Amino acid sequence: MRKFYLAIWLLRIGLAFSFFYAAIDGFVNPENWIGWLPEFIRTEGVLVLFEIIELIAGFWLLSGYLQFWSGIISGLMMAGIVVFNLGAMLVVFRDVGLALSAFALAALSKHDERERNKETS
Repeated sequence: MRKFYLAIWLLRIGLAFSFFYAAIDGFVNPENWIGWLPEFIRTEGVLVLFEIIELIAGFWLLSGYLQFWSGIISGLMMAGIVVFNLGAMLVVFRDVGLALSAFALAALSKHDERERNKETS
């Protein structure tokens, strides 16, 4: 039985929810989200592209396919949001926790994969 199954599942669901919420609300209320893009790429077209990427990330996390890489990519996306919005730490402090949760998903997935490989050897 997989040791970290519940923790991995909870991380995947929580991170996917965050991506889905931001993407859907970005489509519905783009004026609330466009200000979070770096100034040099701040256009509605880029916002729509980022929302699509967030939806893809959410589905990827839920799928469980290549969990390690979905965790790494998700973590880098969240870390990027923090880096480009350091002046708004009052709001983006949550993204620090999400980034670290995504990296924890990657670490747990890699460890779980090693454990499964040991069991089958």
